[in-house]
Amino acid sequence: MSKVDSLNKFVAEKITAGVATMWCAYLFAIVALISLPSAIKSGDTLVIISWIAQTFLQLVLLSIIMVGQSVSSAKLEKTINETHEASLGEFELAKEARMLAQKELAELKVISSDIHKVIKNLEEKVK
Repeated sequence: MSKVDSLNKFVAEKITAGVATMWCAYLFAIVALISLPSAIKSGDTLVIISWIAQTFLQLVLLSIIMVGQSVSSAKLEKTINETHEASLGEFELAKEARMLAQKELAELKVISSDIHKVIKNLEEKVK
């Protein structure tokens, strides 16, 4: 990655981090409200609706939507991490169960071998 690309990425991340705050939304609302009296004084319905749609909503909702996305991302990341931790815990339990089953199988093989020896000894005595 070139230095220009690194700089662009750095600047974009900083601007995004700044705009994606409720404080930025409040600042944008104040800036938008500065032009509200002029829109109202015009008396033109189209100007007022344009102010609402193009000035207030677009400017303020930009930050609010970004904040909402950050909150949603954080919740999703938390859920993913919790699921991952739970999966790791279940994996460890499964490993322990497998090891226990392997030990029990080994013990059963020894017992089976002992039983076969006893049966063989009994058969020899009966003959």
